[in-house]
Amino acid sequence: MQEKMKKTSVRIACAQINSTVGDLQGNSGKILAAIELARAKAADVICFPELALTGYPPEDLLFKPKFIEDNLLQIKELASSVKDITAIVGFVDRSGKDLYNAAAIISGGRIRAVARKMSLPNYGVFDEDRYFKPGKKPLVFALEGRDSKVILGVNICEDIWDKHGPLNSQAAQGAELIFTINASPFHAGKIRQREALIRRQAAANRAAIAYTNLVGGQDELVFDGQSMIVDSRGLVRRRGRAFAEDLLIEDIPVKSAARIPENMIVLGGDFDAKNKDKLERPGLKPLSGVEETYKALVLGVRDYVLKNGFKKVVIGLSGGIDSSLVAVLAADALGKDNVAGVFMPSRYSSRASETDAAVLARNLGIEFKNISIDYIYKIYLLALEPHFAGRERDIAEENLQARIRGNLLMAFSNKFGWLVLTTGNKSEMSTGYATLYGDMAGGFAPIKDVPKILVYQLCRWRNSLKEVIPEGVLTKAPTAELRPNQKDSDSLPPYGTLDPILKAYVEDDRSISRIVKSGFAGETVNKVAGLVDHSEYKRRQSAPGIKITPRAFGKDRRMPITNKYRG
Repeated sequence: MQEKMKKTSVRIACAQINSTVGDLQGNSGKILAAIELARAKAADVICFPELALTGYPPEDLLFKPKFIEDNLLQIKELASSVKDITAIVGFVDRSGKDLYNAAAIISGGRIRAVARKMSLPNYGVFDEDRYFKPGKKPLVFALEGRDSKVILGVNICEDIWDKHGPLNSQAAQGAELIFTINASPFHAGKIRQREALIRRQAAANRAAIAYTNLVGGQDELVFDGQSMIVDSRGLVRRRGRAFAEDLLIEDIPVKSAARIPENMIVLGGDFDAKNKDKLERPGLKPLSGVEETYKALVLGVRDYVLKNGFKKVVIGLSGGIDSSLVAVLAADALGKDNVAGVFMPSRYSSRASETDAAVLARNLGIEFKNISIDYIYKIYLLALEPHFAGRERDIAEENLQARIRGNLLMAFSNKFGWLVLTTGNKSEMSTGYATLYGDMAGGFAPIKDVPKILVYQLCRWRNSLKEVIPEGVLTKAPTAELRPNQKDSDSLPPYGTLDPILKAYVEDDRSISRIVKSGFAGETVNKVAGLVDHSEYKRRQSAPGIKITPRAFGKDRRMPITNKYRG
């Protein structure tokens, strides 16, 4: 006669921490601190993000044998401190010469089992086939209490996206609760895709899923956190904060397993006997589209600056919308005392631009400098006059101004140790409407993946909280002010036309003919595509910037510079 199943619950914790790539001791310290908090809340099991110990993605650090060895020593040292709780921690496992993206299941001061990632993503920003071998067997283990026992599973990120992946096998082996540890990068709207998938997988397999995601900025990538715990009906029981560290704790109802297979790893505990206080139920909801993008940019700026050892940034303020957005992001990310703005007028700069730049700086409370470049510009023109004789003034003279400004900003960087933030947006970077060694000069490009139309939306959203960007910035026609009466529309289609074409061509990989068929003029589409294709050499030399769209330049889109294909 089959043993009757006893109903009980397991208290789980999901620790979405902000790891730093390569900081093995610092990341280990964060992991242990979260374990202590979870233990104080009477949690039975706590899980951490994918490669929480090494940071994600470690890229070619994985080719350094010493890095792998140090990671293995650190996970063993960490395990020795884990008592009275089961911890699931992402690290790099090794077998012979093969490396694995793995999760250590730690209990009683030692590693009791290891889950190895089976589905290795090799698209977009992911390049895991370059480093790892796939795991071959889904991991399940049992947690045994005084009177109950429950079967659990562990997966790693991409494993859960595979509809034929290990989750189905784990559920078939009796797993009622499946932990999925993740380093899923942000792009706008991705949280809704994730949630739909997790809810669907939980309901289909009749297993609760604890989805723990990394949070923080790492070079071009931002990890948004937004972990979630979903019950076996597919209902979200608990959500993690967006773009901030968090510890989610939830009681998951389970039925005591009637039988544990003989070959299954069994961890001891008293999950069915602990005295557990009732949990509060905060009501977090996913952020709106523009708000989540803004917060992603703020986190990306903060972590890039601070994790790379800088304290203060400097920005060339033009009185335009792009530099205004970058200044506001920097002030929100780093505090007003850690941002300097420099207005560098030439003979073509308008009084309105100077006023708007000064008002913005005053509204933000940041340091503001006004340095005319006109004298320097005259010297450049005089030096080049004999060599340019007989030729009309053109883009060469225009770009001298941008390069002078870039030199001045880099001088502040060299003198004071400030990081230069560039101000080009995705529309400009796509079409090459930027000056190498001029406005492209700098260490980080916060809005490199932000189309121009979205720049306006982000500025208006930020002003809805508190008006800091002058209205004139939002309403005047975009201009580089490098020649008299210049407008962006002199060189580019209107942004309302340009941005949709760029999305189709750059992000969606649509052909020119297909874009034309969707309603755009053939001449315009051909011009835009030509600008994109011929500007690859510029983008290859540009500063890294924050990915916020499904396909950003750089890791996502890798085109040859020398390229004759024009299909």
